Amino acid sequence: MTHDWTWSYDHYDPGREPLVEALCTLGNGRFATRGSAPECAAGGAHYPGTYLAGCYDRRTSVVAGERVENEDLVNLPNWTLLRYRCLPDDGPPGDWLTPDAAALRHSDVQLDLRSGVLTRRLFFEDARGRGLRVSHVRVVHMGDPGLAAQHSLFRAYGWRGSVEVQSLLDGTVTNAGVERYRHLDGHHLTHVRAGFEPGGTARLSCRTTDPGVTIALAVRTTTHPERPAWETASADGTVQTYRLPIVPRRSVTVVKTLALCTSLDWPAADPLAAAVDAIEQAPAFPRLLAAHRAAWRRVWEQGELHVPGEAGRILRLHVFHLLQTLSPHTADLDVGVPARGLHGEAYRGHVFWDELFVLPYLDLHFPEVARALLMYRHRRLPAARAAARAAGERGAMYPWQSASSGREETQELHLNPRSGRWLADHSRLQRHVGSAVAYNVWRHAQATGDRGFLHSAGAEMLLEVARYWAGTAAYDPALDRYRIRGVVGPDEYHDAYPGAVTPGIDDNAYTNVTAAWVLAHGLDLLDELPGARRSELAEQLSLDDDELARWEEVSRRLYVPFHQGVVSQFEGYGDLAELDWDAYRARYGDVRRLDRILEAEGDTVNRYQASKQADTLMLGYLFRAEELYGLFRRLGYPLDDETWRATVSYHLRRTSHGSTLSSLVHGWVLARQKGADAWRHCEEALLADVADVQGGTTGEGVHLGAMAGTIDLVERGITGLETGPEGLRVAPVPLAQIPRFAFTLCVGRHRGVRLRFLPGRLAVRVPHSPAGPLTVVLPGDRRLAVEPGQERWFRL
Repeated sequence: MTHDWTWSYDHYDPGREPLVEALCTLGNGRFATRGSAPECAAGGAHYPGTYLAGCYDRRTSVVAGERVENEDLVNLPNWTLLRYRCLPDDGPPGDWLTPDAAALRHSDVQLDLRSGVLTRRLFFEDARGRGLRVSHVRVVHMGDPGLAAQHSLFRAYGWRGSVEVQSLLDGTVTNAGVERYRHLDGHHLTHVRAGFEPGGTARLSCRTTDPGVTIALAVRTTTHPERPAWETASADGTVQTYRLPIVPRRSVTVVKTLALCTSLDWPAADPLAAAVDAIEQAPAFPRLLAAHRAAWRRVWEQGELHVPGEAGRILRLHVFHLLQTLSPHTADLDVGVPARGLHGEAYRGHVFWDELFVLPYLDLHFPEVARALLMYRHRRLPAARAAARAAGERGAMYPWQSASSGREETQELHLNPRSGRWLADHSRLQRHVGSAVAYNVWRHAQATGDRGFLHSAGAEMLLEVARYWAGTAAYDPALDRYRIRGVVGPDEYHDAYPGAVTPGIDDNAYTNVTAAWVLAHGLDLLDELPGARRSELAEQLSLDDDELARWEEVSRRLYVPFHQGVVSQFEGYGDLAELDWDAYRARYGDVRRLDRILEAEGDTVNRYQASKQADTLMLGYLFRAEELYGLFRRLGYPLDDETWRATVSYHLRRTSHGSTLSSLVHGWVLARQKGADAWRHCEEALLADVADVQGGTTGEGVHLGAMAGTIDLVERGITGLETGPEGLRVAPVPLAQIPRFAFTLCVGRHRGVRLRFLPGRLAVRVPHSPAGPLTVVLPGDRRLAVEPGQERWFRL
């Protein structure tokens, strides 16, 4: 249930608890803690987890007789754990209380999106009518990214005595949050040392195995009324036990405050000493909460999207989780975009291509954060070059899954939970991720005007990806075209031709067209570079005229397959068998993971014209119609509205939507076409996590790309908004279900530009600044100016 800025759950449901934990995660860009019940360690419905951005560990496991390596985002020691029970004066001690206790009479959870505060309330009552009301208020500090706190309040009803409370710091945690990964070695924390400072602060330090990150936590526990603690330290944790007198109408409080420091921090310092010092300096809970709320006000001022109604409430939740994962603090970190946020362990915390869906929002609202995420890719450019060399290619071959080092982290085997069989995983052949990196570089520079970045780190990435595509494309004299063979497209289902011994398919349309785009823009970039920088790069990269001539030729002669008058997904796609979709839906109901269904039947999705998610249609997500048609013209292929509409219709009918990104992309493409089914797909994208439409996956971590994509669908998709050197351009395509909305964005040197869209009208407000007037380009190429300090209304 939701109310304005509050996301809430009004009762405890063990089956829903993983979803609640994920959607009630709190974070500040540096680290995040799942919204788990403080009373519970991992087990059953509960999985507490705290994750530090960029903190990975590599372990080797034996799977199906094979030794495999996996690098995982590490679950850190649990700082939230708090156990309690009632000690009534007139009876024996009660049981330790949890949400699963028989005495539970009521439970609710409320997440305040405006201030990043999670509140859990519980009421217990025993057979004699003795009641205990408990309230936990938790924050992960948005102002100070090393702090978090949890305030617990207890109130007795119908009895007096004491509440026994244990404040724990637990270093026994493992990575066990994803069922299908539990056969892998999840023990990532070693050299655990725990104890107490003279003033009663609990401390714990540990290390990961590889690459050996030192992690230190210091926890200060205070109580009201004040009472001494019985302190117990073991090899892997601490326990502080308090007995707090309680009577009706007088509350008892326990506050845990955390300081988290690691060897990844800078300037370099001893993490344990730094954590202890930080906790000694940390303010009491009221001041800490006030500073946290103030920091969130500042973040929301820069990042809010206001949409009325239920869609707006969900979009606000999406913005909230995006900003908790990638906050202004991210600008100071060496991290990428974790596909499942910092909310769980799915995908092992790896970085895929999701910045393609995330960066547009950040470019408009937090450009410094967007640039930092691109620098994550730049720092791993040497690894991408090494991968290309190992494959016998030149340039940069970015990995499909990245983590700490930039090497390929895609698993070699994956489990089909439906059949129980381990299968070869060829998703690493999604070479199109390199085009996504290059595209993000170019679009960031266009949106923000940051030519300095484009001409420095950005140029090195884009040009090296272009070099890779020019080298891997092979000339086919029979077609008089260049071809890119042995890849996997965004669809992911099709990883080989039926009966083929070697993996990969040929001439994936999305891969080839985006490769042509990268090559063309690589040449454009070289043309715009200042002479000295162009000469420097030519020398640094050993670029010569012959190589650039090949770039030009390949960018115009890459092969794009067609069949039945539509753009094919890949060469030979039209020759595959048609699937009886109605029969499979009747038999299985949910066919999103059609690949698993067919494999369990002894069949393979490689035999069918059936896609997991948007593949060819991703082209309509990345490029405006006129830009996409221009790309095809450059390649020598006619593409117009009629052919593209037919292509959209053809592939949409053959898609199972096995990814949360699928509905987003189809909704975007249909909205731009003013298609009748646009809202159905947009709505499913909105509900993907809040309704857990993928059937239990959200509890393992939110789908950050889909969340960010729904925000971008409003801000750029239905507005046609572009920011660039000419100012602000809009070309709206109204969506009846979202008729009005407003947001604030950055346009070049202008910060805090406010846009309000109403049916047929647009308001643009430019705050006072020395940047000069902002040019607004309206449909029909009408160009108008808005002066700083002015708001103007326009008819669309």
